[in-house]
Amino acid sequence: MSAATAFRSIAKVVANREMSEGMGARVRRSIGTAEVRRLDPFLLLDHFTIRPPAGFPDHPHRGFETVTYVLKGAVEHEDFAGHRGRIGPGDLQWMTAGRGIVHAEMPAVQEESVGLQLWINLPADQKMCEPAYQEMLDAEVPRASPFGEDGGAEVKVIAGEQFGVHSRVRTRTPILYVDVKLDAGKELVHTIPESYNGLVYVLDGKGEFGSKGTQSTRYHTLLLSHDGGRMQVKAADDTPLHYLLIAGEPLNEPVAQYGPFVMSDEEGIATTMLDYQTNSNGFERARKWRSGIADRH
Repeated sequence: MSAATAFRSIAKVVANREMSEGMGARVRRSIGTAEVRRLDPFLLLDHFTIRPPAGFPDHPHRGFETVTYVLKGAVEHEDFAGHRGRIGPGDLQWMTAGRGIVHAEMPAVQEESVGLQLWINLPADQKMCEPAYQEMLDAEVPRASPFGEDGGAEVKVIAGEQFGVHSRVRTRTPILYVDVKLDAGKELVHTIPESYNGLVYVLDGKGEFGSKGTQSTRYHTLLLSHDGGRMQVKAADDTPLHYLLIAGEPLNEPVAQYGPFVMSDEEGIATTMLDYQTNSNGFERARKWRSGIADRH
């Protein structure tokens, strides 16, 4: 059996417990913990819950991209360049922080808002690119139907390609990001580029994952082995399964991180902190800027 046709197994299972983050927010962190510090090219994955006045008020970024994907409620975002918007259930925002951005992300409704934020590292030669956004409404995200018109599964292709369906998102670092809802008893086989690092995050239900049928339930992260180009998933016979499959081409570059700044070395971090403190080299507009959405809370 070739590596392309071999099946991956589950190398590690991590239970994700709630923790505090931002201003009163609660998150279940999959990447960015002592157990999973990084998964190249990914720096962080948070499953967040916010309700006013909780949220993520004005804060900076440099050197990577963030993907915010809303499952429930609505989230507003605003930055110092005048970009502002709102995303609701199924919508996503892909933000390239590049050389510098200061923004806020706050709940847009009074009830609970739930979503995920993924941080993707940028290659060293792109860390100082100009900031950019891609936004996509739920209806615009391509879907794959692996079982045809009979249903049984819905696969939202947020990034990359799956079951012959390609995402419309342009990625600087090659990744695969799919949201899968699988009916009880159904089984899927995902194709994953052999070189990619990958994980599954279980949002709801229970199922079996990988070549050894590792069982898992919601709020667990499953790290994939590196021994194949395919992965099996089977939902339990008595309940549907909802999970994310996220994988990416490793950059294999040095990483220096200080909070919301990610560069290639400590010198880059020191320069970034100075730039932020002096409102220069990408942070000029931060000097007098305050978001309107954070002030409301």
